[in-house]
Amino acid sequence: MGTDRGIRIAAASTAREPAAHAVFLALTRALPVLFSASIVAVVFLPLAAAATFWMVVGWFAWTPLSRWLSAGLLGGDSGWSLFAASACAMLLLMLAAVLTALLAVAVLAMPVIVDAVADRDFESLANRRGGTFAGSLVNAAVAISVFLPLWLLALSLLALPPIYVVVSMFLNAWLNQRLFRYDALARHAGRDEMSAVIRGMRGRLLVLGLVLAPLSLIPLVNLFAPIYAGIAFTYLCLDELAAFRARGMSQVTASGS
Repeated sequence: MGTDRGIRIAAASTAREPAAHAVFLALTRALPVLFSASIVAVVFLPLAAAATFWMVVGWFAWTPLSRWLSAGLLGGDSGWSLFAASACAMLLLMLAAVLTALLAVAVLAMPVIVDAVADRDFESLANRRGGTFAGSLVNAAVAISVFLPLWLLALSLLALPPIYVVVSMFLNAWLNQRLFRYDALARHAGRDEMSAVIRGMRGRLLVLGLVLAPLSLIPLVNLFAPIYAGIAFTYLCLDELAAFRARGMSQVTASGS
């Protein structure tokens, strides 16, 4: 049985809590779900297969890709150009692996994640099903189509590592929140509710994305971090939806008294 802690938190107070506190709650409440049996069986195993696939691809493709980039884009195979090409090859392979994991979680695993979170803490939150699978695909396509050109443009900042890292963190944060917010709300929020809730929590979504972004820089961890991100974004979004409905009920009660 779920505990409906999310519903009780929203019902206890209709005032918006500070963004830092909301993000902290989402991160801490996501941890037990991350290691639950349903998530391990349905989500971890496919991602482990994907991780193995990209490790094999990286092992065989890194050197040929580095030499191709060195000869084709940097005009030679000197020590410096080969080093730069190797760094670019590593970034490209890492990007492919991370995007594969993000898309797999956002489009395929999020229904399982939302069910696990809702069964645990949001049993009484009504399902208004404002999102669809087609909507999830469109959302993912838009997110990737915006992210990729910006990420390629950011590569020009590699000569300035601190600036590149900061820009990469913001891009990663934006991509995560854009991918996960739709699927986190698709089952429970109505179409109008989804737009209103997302509009009202853009800052919180970005803050959570920024907190999670450094995980994308850690090899291997970055393949499984999307699962944790998906759970955390689900908690943040369903908490916000519950609070949004609680505020609406409070306004109706106040106007009727």
